[in-house]
Amino acid sequence: MARNRASARKAGTAFETLIAQALAHHLDDDRIERRARNGAKDRGDIAGVRIRGQRLVLELKSPGKGQRVDLPGWTREAAIEAGNDDALCGLVVHKRHGTTNPLEQWVTGTVADLIALITGHRPQEDQQP
Repeated sequence: MARNRASARKAGTAFETLIAQALAHHLDDDRIERRARNGAKDRGDIAGVRIRGQRLVLELKSPGKGQRVDLPGWTREAAIEAGNDDALCGLVVHKRHGTTNPLEQWVTGTVADLIALITGHRPQEDQQP
């Protein structure tokens, strides 16, 4: 059965709740929770995640089986939302079909995001090695 708007929204909400609860539990941080929508100035789907005292934006995606995975679009969205939240970087957490274990879901970002996570600051985009 194909997803309709209501079932997609329900699946997204369930996925966001699953991930938020897992992060709060495993990071032992009760400030981590699903974030209310902010319209045009969206700041990601999960609030309260921090690394080195800086915000980390998580954009969650739960595409239905057979639906298109749009990593370039999703990472752009996470980057915009990280800017809206004045966060270090934004990562995409997306559904891995075949498992409901929150710890086995996919996480996607850019190499710039990886450098930011390791060093604590974003590399200059115009500086190439």
